[in-house]
Amino acid sequence: MFTLEPGSFLFEAWQARASLASGVGITLLATLVSILLATLAGLAIGVGLTYGWWWLRGLARLYVDVMRGMPVLVLILFTYYGLALFGINVAALTAGILALSAFAAAHVAETLRGAVQSVPAGQTEAAKAIGLTFPKRLAYVILPQALRRMLPPWINTCLEIAKGTTLLSIIGVVDLLLASQQVMARNYRIIDFYLLATVIYVAINLGIAQLGAVLERRFSHLRY
Repeated sequence: MFTLEPGSFLFEAWQARASLASGVGITLLATLVSILLATLAGLAIGVGLTYGWWWLRGLARLYVDVMRGMPVLVLILFTYYGLALFGINVAALTAGILALSAFAAAHVAETLRGAVQSVPAGQTEAAKAIGLTFPKRLAYVILPQALRRMLPPWINTCLEIAKGTTLLSIIGVVDLLLASQQVMARNYRIIDFYLLATVIYVAINLGIAQLGAVLERRFSHLRY
């Protein structure tokens, strides 16, 4: 197995290094962009869900409940194929990123809502007492405490996004999984390359988890 003779795993992996590296790059790109978009959209939706007018809270709640109840694979397929029915054609990778972002944004929004509501009411009352306006109360008092509380579940959402990128191969995105399957179709070393893909996915998730641990340590000393 660990020889460079033609037909060996190392030989086939070296021959396929370019396609595998491209697949890893696509997986990382989809993961990072989806995390960024989901976080930004989720924070906005979460604020609307908690502090918006009644109709805005209703729309935010409807969005969160629908997205959380929908299988992410169905959402990916609808984004790619369903939008075309309305004359909106998007590339497979773009459709996948949008679907993952929309799905994860609902989880981020619900996480933020719970974190905001866990902030002691006395904090808000004290901010009001010193004359802070609502935007300032939100920016300087409520969100800093809420964001620290939501870090662990946010990291879990990021891990789910990374694992969810494997579903993008269904719509033809040549990510790590599909690139590995294409290599396997040529050399039939199925177990070897699935194990290699598993190791890479685990490494990506461990990197995200370590980043979360660093952020938790960074903010753990803050007291409000």
